[in-house]
Amino acid sequence: MSNAARGHLAMLVFSALVAGSFSLGVMIANDIAPAALNALRFALAAGLVGAAAFASHGVPAYAFRAPWRYAVLGGIFGLYFVLMFEGLKTASPVSASAVFTLTPVVAAIAGYVLLRQITTGRMALALAIGAAGALWVIFKADLALLRQFHVGRGEAIYFLGCIAHAIYTPMVRKLNRGEPAVVFTFGMLVAGALLVGLWGWRDIVATDWGALPTRVWLVLAYLAVFSSAATFVLLQYATLRLPSAKVMAYTYLTPTWVVALELGLGHGGPGPQVLGGVALSVLALLLLLRNDARS
Repeated sequence: MSNAARGHLAMLVFSALVAGSFSLGVMIANDIAPAALNALRFALAAGLVGAAAFASHGVPAYAFRAPWRYAVLGGIFGLYFVLMFEGLKTASPVSASAVFTLTPVVAAIAGYVLLRQITTGRMALALAIGAAGALWVIFKADLALLRQFHVGRGEAIYFLGCIAHAIYTPMVRKLNRGEPAVVFTFGMLVAGALLVGLWGWRDIVATDWGALPTRVWLVLAYLAVFSSAATFVLLQYATLRLPSAKVMAYTYLTPTWVVALELGLGHGGPGPQVLGGVALSVLALLLLLRNDARS
């Protein structure tokens, strides 16, 4: 399997794991402050990835050169989560999901500015098809829901977070100096945990950790292991092998994975008309999977 194929496989798994955080995260949304949740999430993920790094590659001395790189990456990703939850205070989930579909386009722009990565005509077509498919699924093929979408303060705040998410992808490739993905991710997570912890210190102190319901700890375990530690490693692994636009294009699959997971959890699913959106998302990925001399 080629390096590019491994990158695509990593992002396929990434999109599925991220989808799980949506379906499970809504179950504890009102049980704990977002800053407190994400600070602990980063800290636990850092412990897990750090253990994996020391057990496998070890942490070479050169990984400690220019530690400011980890602060930059941890700050960028921490900023995304802070702005996401701040925006969701007033933005509806449907509106926020629609805003998120802009991330691959922003990533393509950031990839060109930071790395001079060229988005070819076929890649641009695939991004457009993927966006259409994602929106189709998000709005459940209902034009009435689409017409209800409006850009408010929450949507604008979340869009700034999506810009941070998009910038993170090319910045990984720009700042990596040969460190293995698991080692580089460990440094980013430690920095992210410290920065998010400082940002949400009041929420952390105010949280009655002993009184949290069991479901919070179960979901937190998923978020730390799968939706944080695993996805961050997968994202950095793929970023070092694929152009930024291709990496972020896998976010278009998230709504489809959410639909599949909801069905698996017995929560029901949308009507058959939504399958058209799923088909468009798959078509977009098939276009991206083809070799491209300029990618």
